[in-house]
Amino acid sequence: MRFPLRYAAFLALATPAFAQAPPAKSPPTGIEIPKNEHDELSAATAALQAEIAALGKPGVLAAGLQERLVDVEIFSTAVQWALTLKEFYEPKQFTAARKLLEEGHTRAKALRAGTAPWTRATGLVVRGFRSKIDGSVQPYGVFVPEDRPESGGRMDIWLHGRSDKLTELAFLSGRMGSKGEFTPPKTLVLHPYGRFCNAYKFAGETDVLEAMDDAIAQYGISRDHVALRGFSMGGAGSWHLGAHHTRLWSVIAPGAGFVETAEYATVFAPGKEAPQWWEQTLWHLYDVPDYVLNLTNRPVIAYSGEVDPQKRAADKMVAALKGVGCEIEHLIGPNTGHKYHPETKAALILKVDEAADKGRPKDPGRVRLETYTLRYNTMDWVQITGLEQHWQHATVDASHEGPGQLEVKTTGVTALTLSPPQKWAGAGSWKVNLDGQTLTSASQTLPLHFHKSDGKWQPATSADDGAPSVRKRSGLQGPIDDAFMSSFVFVRPTGKSSNPAVEAWASGELETAIHNWRVNFRGEPRVVKDTDVTAELMNSAHLVLWGDAESNGILARVLPKLPLQWDRQKLSLGGTTYDATKHAPVMIYPNPLAPEHYIVLNSSYTFRQGSFNTNALQVPKLPDWAVLDLSTPPDMNWAGQVLDAGFFNEQWQLPKKP
Repeated sequence: MRFPLRYAAFLALATPAFAQAPPAKSPPTGIEIPKNEHDELSAATAALQAEIAALGKPGVLAAGLQERLVDVEIFSTAVQWALTLKEFYEPKQFTAARKLLEEGHTRAKALRAGTAPWTRATGLVVRGFRSKIDGSVQPYGVFVPEDRPESGGRMDIWLHGRSDKLTELAFLSGRMGSKGEFTPPKTLVLHPYGRFCNAYKFAGETDVLEAMDDAIAQYGISRDHVALRGFSMGGAGSWHLGAHHTRLWSVIAPGAGFVETAEYATVFAPGKEAPQWWEQTLWHLYDVPDYVLNLTNRPVIAYSGEVDPQKRAADKMVAALKGVGCEIEHLIGPNTGHKYHPETKAALILKVDEAADKGRPKDPGRVRLETYTLRYNTMDWVQITGLEQHWQHATVDASHEGPGQLEVKTTGVTALTLSPPQKWAGAGSWKVNLDGQTLTSASQTLPLHFHKSDGKWQPATSADDGAPSVRKRSGLQGPIDDAFMSSFVFVRPTGKSSNPAVEAWASGELETAIHNWRVNFRGEPRVVKDTDVTAELMNSAHLVLWGDAESNGILARVLPKLPLQWDRQKLSLGGTTYDATKHAPVMIYPNPLAPEHYIVLNSSYTFRQGSFNTNALQVPKLPDWAVLDLSTPPDMNWAGQVLDAGFFNEQWQLPKKP
């Protein structure tokens, strides 16, 4: 189901009144916009929006051109955000906004004439795609060299550094005027926006992958020749995306950045309150050293300035990789701070070019995979489909030993799928030595599925064969923040709660969530009434349910099938009972009415304003569930006092307490 951006509603809701924690504002509020500039830009934006709406009507544009309307919307959206959120930072940006709107009108005129010339242009080009997360239009830039192949060529992804003022307006203006740090010959260079400055996590991570897919489709790029680079925050993003999505890249080349939470953000410094146990557990989601085995599958070429404090990121990864028997190249710019050293940069270019041109290994004979969550469960022809326990170390080391023979060693894994190339198959059957057991499957049976029960591995006919019907699976494993990496909808209650404190808190948190999503993840959250939720919607998006069972009809329908009890008097969760008049649960759980999607109770992403000083702290703050005391008002870090919190087990049930 598509939810187009409603500009009128956007304007009306852009600056809500908050009775709780002050709203986030990053990017910061800009300069005062003179009335004449505001009126001129508002009128020009409205005119372009009207043209977009007219072109979007059925039958006006052919299907192929209809899809390219997003390449026009990026301009009106960029200026609309800057006007509405007061994100102009210097007078010259008024001129930049006019140029963006002019380009938008030029493209709209071309579409109406039946052409889209920018899709074939070389040089600096800005494009857009419609995000599967919230239906928003997100921008990206490309540098298209004249000598690139018509199809099957190489692409480099460049992840930008942090700037607290990198709005869509600033990003598009920059991408229309600068080639960027690297422009290899015959190579298309992709510059994702990454939804502002979150270090390419959460929606920023999804943004990079969606921009990559769109650019590959638009320009006929070979998936075997995609290089990943970045510097500073982009270096952190390269380490993160490199380690969590290693199979996508031909080479990974981070510059500077950070690779973990605790040390970089000095969370245990004297005078600071130590993070809760579940917060520390959740560092396993993004801390790159926890995924170091994955990086042994591809070339990694790190760069650091010799005197750059961020050199410690590469130093830490070099040591971690050495600990698993892998040496990577770490190029160091002599007497250099937080920038590239010219001669070292030249050496880096040669090494990255060599690896990118060689491409991904076609059929790697050995695959090593490491994870703490099924969110990141695949490496080449190996996929983990079940864990003994989420957030505990799990590994697979798989190798091709001869015709029809595989050897696999695992730790912490209960289900596994192997998809080796068919050409490896023997004449009779596959023989898999799995943790010392020899298992066989027909030679033509691919992929190969295995499940562990009572400590013994068994062949299976599918990933679901032999597995519990309700279990944690990839993309359905939590924590709460996981729901906001793919399609979600906020469900607003239309009923009345008999607990006014709970009703007021949920209403305030919903408005805070809407506002924070706009300013931090640069999209318009889709909001529907509980009375308007359809089966189609349930089966296409995660539902974020606000309120309680009295006020929210959808919550009332699913509540009997959730592992909590909640009525107007009592709330029971995690083995403890609370007064329901001043406590509320937040939770993620498979939707009992649409098991392929989540329901989330009373929460958006869980880091708040207190994490804005460094995006190293923009990590999950809550696990799968929590109980909040609402008598403590929401603040910069929490939506209320957290009385208890924890993780569901692998069958989405509360583990027994010792």
